[in-house]
Amino acid sequence: MTTGAPPPPARKRSRARTFLPLGVAAWLVLEIWLLTLVANAAGGLTVLVLLVGGAVLGAVVVKRAGRRAFRNLSSTFQQAQAAAQAGVAPSPADRAGADDRNGFLMLGGLLLMIPGLISDAAGLLLLIPQVRSLLGRYAERAVERRMSAAPSGSLQDAFQQARIHRPDGKVVPGEVIREDAPQGPRRPEEPRPPLMP
Repeated sequence: MTTGAPPPPARKRSRARTFLPLGVAAWLVLEIWLLTLVANAAGGLTVLVLLVGGAVLGAVVVKRAGRRAFRNLSSTFQQAQAAAQAGVAPSPADRAGADDRNGFLMLGGLLLMIPGLISDAAGLLLLIPQVRSLLGRYAERAVERRMSAAPSGSLQDAFQQARIHRPDGKVVPGEVIREDAPQGPRRPEEPRPPLMP
């Protein structure tokens, strides 16, 4: 059945989807080549010790970072619960645990667990606090740039949008407007009003 409407244009494939498989294949070939070079120079037992040592060190790092992240999360919940019981507004979460960069620490542990010398070197680099801090600041700036450049109707205001399904199956995009909400633009420091009363 045809509707007479032209077919939608084919979406262009992103660069990441094009080059990621090639990058992974090149990385695997390079890892295998380096392992054979080290095995020829130092022996197979040395390579085995390096790989097992990297896996053990990576497991220890991941376990430690996971415990630290859980401890930070539970202390945040306890502070919020204590503030709620006292009847005061909870203070904004402090960023004491954010300087640890637990995500990058866990990534370093995972890279150490992956067999290979390049992944082990990258994992060891991520164990250095200055490297984690530098990468964390770069990642925060990149996310802020992307969110500020996001067009209207994207993830940044997804909670204020709704889709209404009509009985005939058509989807009508719309925006939720609350009559009891204060009119006018919302200042950035004000909390968003709840969607449900």
